[in-house]
Amino acid sequence: MPTDLSTWLARIEARHPTEIEMGLERVGAVYARMDCGRPGARVITIGGTNGKGSTVAFVEAIARAAGWRVGAYTSPHLLAYNERVRIDGADADDAALVEAFEAVEVARRDTPLTYFETGTLAALWLFARAQLDLAILEVGLGGRLDAVNIVDPDVAVITTVDLDHQDWLGHDIETIGFEKAGIARAWKPLVLGDTDPPASVLQHAYRIGAVAVRGGSDFLYAPSVDGRWIWREVGYEVELPLPALAAPVQLRNAAVAVAAVRALGSSAHGAIDAAALADGIAGARVSARLQRHVLDGVEIVVDVAHNPQAARALAEWLQAEPATGRTRAVYAVLTDKDAAGVAAPVLAHVDHWHLAGLAGGRGQSVQALARRLGDTGAGSGEQHDDVAAALRAARASAAAGDRILVFGSFHTAAAALGELQGRR
Repeated sequence: MPTDLSTWLARIEARHPTEIEMGLERVGAVYARMDCGRPGARVITIGGTNGKGSTVAFVEAIARAAGWRVGAYTSPHLLAYNERVRIDGADADDAALVEAFEAVEVARRDTPLTYFETGTLAALWLFARAQLDLAILEVGLGGRLDAVNIVDPDVAVITTVDLDHQDWLGHDIETIGFEKAGIARAWKPLVLGDTDPPASVLQHAYRIGAVAVRGGSDFLYAPSVDGRWIWREVGYEVELPLPALAAPVQLRNAAVAVAAVRALGSSAHGAIDAAALADGIAGARVSARLQRHVLDGVEIVVDVAHNPQAARALAEWLQAEPATGRTRAVYAVLTDKDAAGVAAPVLAHVDHWHLAGLAGGRGQSVQALARRLGDTGAGSGEQHDDVAAALRAARASAAAGDRILVFGSFHTAAAALGELQGRR
């Protein structure tokens, strides 16, 4: 077997003929053979169209502030695969991941597994060995047939439901909602961030006996005064600091995280108190969610917004926090995304566009991107072969006080962060 992480990653990426293959039969069979037990004493599974990564970060920070031993499995990564598996706030090191991949390989036998399925099993194996109080699992795609759904959660979370990954999940909100609701379990809490979730989500919850905990009815949240906000449910109210994560939408993500840990109840360490909630909300961090850099007086904001709902949230922030100078957008999007629909919400806030190509099987050339954008206003922007070149051009044209907004994909954000950190 390979002895280094990079070789393992290349091997599991090349081994399966398709990047995505929905279904739990294969990955479930391998998980049973691994016989590693539950990944944590408690498990929260978090799905949804947008806000998953931020909600994971809030839950993780809150639980760790309470003294719990916590593992978090997220995807995709930005700069290093190790980011996907965190135990007690630290990314898994190469040696631990190699050992986990070896364990998966032994149990796999001749069962074909995708890249994501292999990584999920490796994370679950590491979590089981770490004796966690809480394992947080982020859904990769959909929910019902996603690999993390081989684990029965104590609390399931659906942050939002909107259009994305239609080729896999369906072309309307109700169908997509049903797929996401598949992470719910009978008689267990299902926390819903949408105030008006799709009927398919509620119907599935009622059908199996899941306990729906709905934002806007079962829990409420609203800004208070002096940079604080109030979260409340029947019989409980707490005033909390605003999240350090930017964007108005992060208040909803924080509220959903509070609802999730409240629904979880106590652990061996006891219930999570108001101090842990406050420390976790104030301390949570996650990369490429309006991540801000200032170079030579130019503000560079990197965000992973890659679907229309996320772009609307981005536009809301741009409206609330206008730049002092001009705004330049560096935009690159995968070929299976709604390029025009993602660009549309931010058009009014951008003075100049720098379009970029993305490599890889789901990538597209900058010329193809420009054709897809057409006469939307972004389609006539400057064209660059890749994100790094587009960011360099935007920086060269910007003056002090200007803003450069980088968005469109996790790949776009990763390339920009790599360029900003001097990495290729």
